[in-house]
Amino acid sequence: MDDIDRAIINALQDGFPVCERPYAAAAEKIGIDEAELLRRLAALREQNTISRFGPLFHAERLGGALTLAAMRIPQQEMERIVALVNAHPEVAHNYERAHVFNMWFVLATETEAELLAVIQTIEAETGYPVYNMPKLEEYYLNLRFAV
Repeated sequence: MDDIDRAIINALQDGFPVCERPYAAAAEKIGIDEAELLRRLAALREQNTISRFGPLFHAERLGGALTLAAMRIPQQEMERIVALVNAHPEVAHNYERAHVFNMWFVLATETEAELLAVIQTIEAETGYPVYNMPKLEEYYLNLRFAV
């Protein structure tokens, strides 16, 4: 990762322009052109430097469903189970933790029924229970990772 990649990551954590050509506007603030920004974002994604680039929606405010889920997976099974869980497009932010509940991920669907169906499917595919922990209260932290 070079200085331009760092500038991209740092700049885009603070928001993205809402205009006719948002990538061009964002690139201009960084000091590069639109094509370079798009190329670098794709490369950062392909290298797994960033896991995704896109908006954060309040699924519940849009009528959807969202939950934090956890699983207890034996270490020797972790790679296989991660692949099965991550194959679901409804899964985001999958993390391994040093805890008895060692896999944590976010599920987002259009309805509560779909969310429960995805949980049941993951349980059936993996053979392990999914602990569903829906949000009870929301806190805004403005989390940033300066690079």
